[in-house]
Amino acid sequence: MTDGLIFGAAIFLLVIISVRERIRQRLFREKDWSFIGEGKSSPLSEALANLIGVAGGIYLSLVVLTAFLELQLPERIHLGRLSLEPLAASSILMALAQPYLQRVLSAWRRL
Repeated sequence: MTDGLIFGAAIFLLVIISVRERIRQRLFREKDWSFIGEGKSSPLSEALANLIGVAGGIYLSLVVLTAFLELQLPERIHLGRLSLEPLAASSILMALAQPYLQRVLSAWRRL
């Protein structure tokens, strides 16, 4: 039970940090030029949608890659009482790390 709470809290914290970075990058890249009367979504909702979209794209790519290479992966990975699908867990972790890796790569290109 405690393992699940700690794992859930860690994932929740990583999601918050990643979403905050995505919001910062979006606000840095774009100026808001919306006209009066147009619907406007919040930076938080756009960042969450981006996070889920990136994780879904990574997941689909991993599924296609494992099917193409005919890799035999376990259906579930057990961490204490938690049971996770390996491809889904790795795609979420990669999506959480993506904005920071993007920042590192852009800093490296400036050198």
